[in-house]
This record gives sequence, C-alpha cells and structure tokens, in this order.
Amino acid sequence: MLSEFDLIKRYFTRHTTTDEHLALGIGDDCALLNVTPGMQMAISSDMLVSGRHFFLDADPLTLGHKCLAVNLSDLAAMGAKPIGFTLAFSLPEANANWLEKFSQGLFALAEEHQCRLIGGDTTKGPLNICITIFGELPPQTALRRDAAKVGDDIWISGNLGDARLALAGYWRELELSTEDQLQAARRMHQPTPRIALGMALRGIAHAALDISDGLVGDLGHILKGSNVGATLLIDAMPAGPVLQGFPQALRRQFTLAGGDDYELCFTARPENRVKVIAAAAKAHTVVTRVGQIDAQPGLRFLDEDGNDIKLSLQSFDHFTTP
Repeated sequence: MLSEFDLIKRYFTRHTTTDEHLALGIGDDCALLNVTPGMQMAISSDMLVSGRHFFLDADPLTLGHKCLAVNLSDLAAMGAKPIGFTLAFSLPEANANWLEKFSQGLFALAEEHQCRLIGGDTTKGPLNICITIFGELPPQTALRRDAAKVGDDIWISGNLGDARLALAGYWRELELSTEDQLQAARRMHQPTPRIALGMALRGIAHAALDISDGLVGDLGHILKGSNVGATLLIDAMPAGPVLQGFPQALRRQFTLAGGDDYELCFTARPENRVKVIAAAAKAHTVVTRVGQIDAQPGLRFLDEDGNDIKLSLQSFDHFTTP
C-alpha cells in the first residue's frame, strides 16, 4: 500500500528544467518563489468537494484537468500570468489507477500553461481537492471587479450554457441524445481557462471576472463592486453549440444562469471595440458584445427587438442552492 510520501513522489513530483520563479519546490516545509522585480503576485484558492462540485464517480482524468482549470480561470479574470500552484486534498484511499489518471489530467493542463506544482498536502478522508494558484502581473493592470464604468460595453468570451445543459441531462431534467450529452459534458468537465485573453486585455478592459456560478449572478458582483447597473441583450448571448439546437426559453435560462462555463465576462469602453477584437484574435478566442453598463442600478434585459423582458433567474450559490 502506498504511503503518503510514496504517493507524492510517484504521482505529483515532476523533474523539469529550471524555473526562474521557483527557488525551492516540493520536499521541504515550504516552497520558495521568486517574484519578478516590478511585478505583483496574484493568488487565488478554490475547493472542489465530491458530491457538490463533481459526481462521486467522476472520471479522474477530467477531474484533474478541471480542478486546475477553475483556478487558472481566476488568474485569467485578473489578467495574470500563471507561475505555480499547491495541491491539498483528501482521499478515501490511495488508489493507484485513480491517482495515475488524476495526475495525468492535472499535469497536462499545468504544462500547457507552464504552471508548476510547488507543494501541498495529502490526507485520508472524503474526496476533497483544494488548489491555491499563484500568478503575476504588472502593478495597476489587474482587471478588477470594481472598475466598470458607465457606458462600458459588456463582453463574453467563448460560449455559455452547454455545461448546464450537460448537468440537466445527468439530472434527467432533459432527455439528451448520447452525442449531445457527450459533447455538452466536455464543456462541463474540461473548461478552457482564458489565460491568453485575460493577459491580452490588460490596459484595454476595465473590469472582469470568470463565469462560474452563472452570468447573472457573477455580473452582479461587478455591478455591486463598481456601483453601477447594466442592460443585457439576452438574445445576443453566445449559446454553446449543443444548446443552440434547443428552444429560445432554455437558451436564455442556461446562458444567463447556467454556471460552470468558466468564460470571461469583461467591460470596456465602446471606443476600444477594435482593440478588444484584436486582443481576442491574438488569444485565439471568440468574444461577443452582450450589453452595456448603466448608471441606473440593477440589471435589465432586452430581447432581439429591443423590448424589455422580465426574467426571474437565480445563479448558483453554495448555501442557498440545493
């Protein structure tokens, strides 16, 4: 049976080339990071709990990807470049097959973004995964939630709603074909952190965040932090490729309040539209303009004909959502 230290050595220790940021990695009481002169460090933590954030029988390969992706998405929302991360988790047992696949999914994404595992902790218990991630960016360039300005355009990266559609299929809220379920589930289990876009938007966008609990709720954080309101063009929302084939009412519900999308929502001056499109092209990411920041508090919805639409939507909340 694997001991705690055998587990770390076999599945979570990587011997790679020298990293300018890492002075001391796994193996001591603390990791030591070098901060690039003139840069600020961005730090974020996310916890994924079995039965709450993922199914108990989740594929360990895609789970390894997702637990790092949601943290990278936080860095993307700030415009930060990844440096490294720590991994702390509890396991019911040290299952070699599970650990092999989990670490493969984790390190494949880590290597894609040159983000080094630098330490963490393991213990026995219910499956629970907590990652703390570190990034860097120049001072005064962070895309903060409290920086939206009246008159700003509201933009969305990628597309929304397929992750929520997959969940509806798993929960039997809807009957999806096998092909639709598999395609939508890829968006749910393997989100794409928009690191390149976040970095490209420095100096162009004002405010930003990643959409984890649903656009309506997450955009609300920007509105509250910036003391502004907004109008959303609900039929301009970029629905995921699977969701596009479903009725309008469902497209509206899942794009506006679906959750688990991990796309960026950001605001920028109308005169910066060409720059936004250029930044998105540089990051090989599609972006869609979906609304405007208003002086009037609150959130309003317009349909494709410009009519006011009354919608009652609630995003995910850990303590109020069943």
